[in-house]
Amino acid sequence: MHSLALKLGPLTIYWYGIMVALGFMCAVGLMMLNRKHAEMDTEQISDMALYGMIAGIVGARIFYVCQFWSQYQNDLFQIIRIDKGGLVFYGGFICASLTVLIYTLKKKLPVLKVFDIIAPSMAIGHMFGRIGCFLNGCCFGKPSDLPWAVQFPKGSAPCDAFPGQAIHPVQLYESLFNLILAILLMFLLKRLRPGQIAATYLVCYGIGRFTIESLRGDHHQFILEKFTVSQSIGIFVAAAGIALFAYTIRKTSGQKAKND
Repeated sequence: MHSLALKLGPLTIYWYGIMVALGFMCAVGLMMLNRKHAEMDTEQISDMALYGMIAGIVGARIFYVCQFWSQYQNDLFQIIRIDKGGLVFYGGFICASLTVLIYTLKKKLPVLKVFDIIAPSMAIGHMFGRIGCFLNGCCFGKPSDLPWAVQFPKGSAPCDAFPGQAIHPVQLYESLFNLILAILLMFLLKRLRPGQIAATYLVCYGIGRFTIESLRGDHHQFILEKFTVSQSIGIFVAAAGIALFAYTIRKTSGQKAKND
């Protein structure tokens, strides 16, 4: 684990912040590449990405602080120190999605196609974000005796939780999962109906996150004493994806019947 990337006097740069920034740039680049699919120009992509990024960071931070309030209640200044990590993906996902939806409606863009090009970009950005989590030592896994289990250094959160034990590198599991998902979505982008790429992302990510969460060792909050908060949201996300799939099929069938 190498959380600190560079320190120049009072300026401290963490790997987490670097990876999040790199993920954002790659995500925007991928949206630029796919912009014609959503009938958008480069300026619209840039504006949408900027608004979505701001909303996403704010939402992700709010969700994290609410979930781990005990870490901040005695030092409120730390709430704004996002460079050290501490973002909840689902919080950012929800806030960014609502912001993008408002933007697309205001600009009268094809909503389903816009979210279709966002889906693989979201996955590729998240891939880099999870690498940042690994380098930062957050979002860590449970103890494991597998050959690829990792042991974090003393003073890190994983070591404090499981002293002297090797743990699942769940951050890298999810990073690899997001890379595979991004490749799959890019392959399907021009092969599925509008909205079905976004639906595929929701279903796959919801199921994948639910599964990987079972290996997380940093959770203390559960719903119904069984599922973590993220697992519970994952179920909802997957269900939303299935509902979106059904909607796109019904919409297409209705259009065909109308044309006939």
